[in-house]
Amino acid sequence: MVQKVRMKKAGIRIPITSIMTVAIFVFIYKSIITHENLRIYKKDNHTQIVTVPPITKTGLDSYSSSDNLHSSNAILIRLTDDTVLMEKNSEEKIYPASLTKIMTAIVAIENLSDLDAEIKLAASMFDGLYEADASMAGFQPGERVRVIDLLYGVMLPSGAECCTALADHIAGSEREFVELMNQKAKELGMKDTHFENTTGLHNNNHYTTVKDLSILLRYALQNKNFRKVFTTFRHSIPPTNKHPAGMTLYSTMYEELGDQSIMGGEILGGKTGYTAKAGQCLASLAKVGDHEYILITAGARGDYYTEQYNITDALTVYNSIRK
Repeated sequence: MVQKVRMKKAGIRIPITSIMTVAIFVFIYKSIITHENLRIYKKDNHTQIVTVPPITKTGLDSYSSSDNLHSSNAILIRLTDDTVLMEKNSEEKIYPASLTKIMTAIVAIENLSDLDAEIKLAASMFDGLYEADASMAGFQPGERVRVIDLLYGVMLPSGAECCTALADHIAGSEREFVELMNQKAKELGMKDTHFENTTGLHNNNHYTTVKDLSILLRYALQNKNFRKVFTTFRHSIPPTNKHPAGMTLYSTMYEELGDQSIMGGEILGGKTGYTAKAGQCLASLAKVGDHEYILITAGARGDYYTEQYNITDALTVYNSIRK
C-alpha cells in the first residue's frame, strides 16, 4: 500500500514539473514575441529571429521608440554575420539627402579604372548647384582634378561639384549616370529606392529606405577604395592649376563628432546628410569590441544650426552595444 502511494505521488510530480516547464517556456516565448522590438528576418532561406537586448542591459530596445530616438528611421547591423540588431521604420520611404553620395561614389569607382586620371571641371558641371545651396568641396570651373581627389570631395565635404564632374566624365551627363545608379540599386536588391540625381538635392521622386541604404553600404564597404575614402578624416590634395597650394578636405562627420567617442570602440567612418525634407541623416561604420557595425539613421528633426542629433543617436546606439 505504501509503495502504491509513493508511486502515485511520483506520478503526480512528473506532470507538475512538465506543466511548470511549459509555463516557463510560454512565459518567456510570449515576452519575446510581444516585445515591441522583435523582428523576423530571412537569411539564406532560413528564418532568423533577432531581438534587441533588454533595456536594462543595453538600452538598445528603447531606440525603437520615437520618444527616445531623434531619428525617425534607423537600422543597426553587425557586419560579422549581417544580423540586424535594431531597427525603426526601416522600410519606410525617406529622402536620403547626401547619403545618396554613397551610391555616387561606388558607381564611379566601379566605372573608372584609373583613379589617378585627371578631369577638367567644366563650368556646366556647376550649373544650379550654388542656387540650390548644395554642399561644395571648393573646386572651381576649369580646375584639373584627379579622380581620387574628386571621390574624397564627394564623401568628405560632400561636394556636389565632385558628383556632377564624375557623372559627366563617366556617362556624359548626370542623367545618364543616374541610370547607372538606379541599375546598381536594382542589382543589389534595393527594391524601395529610386534616384533622380547624384547629389541628394531634394526631389519627390528621389527616395529610399534605411534598410536599402544598409544594403548599399554593406556592399560598398567590400570595395577597398571606397572603404578607404569612407574611413578617412582628412585628405590633402596636391597643387592644381586653380589651387597652387593644394587643398585639404575634412569629413563633415568627423567635424561634427569632434572629440566625442564611444566606449570600448571607435567610429571608423561615415557620411552625413541633410535637407529640410530629409532631416539629419547619417550612415556610419564603427568597431565595438571585436565586431564591426553599421548604423543608418534618417529624419532627425534638426538642421545645421541645432544639435547634430544624427551624431547624438549614433553615439548613444554604439555605446549601448554589449561588448
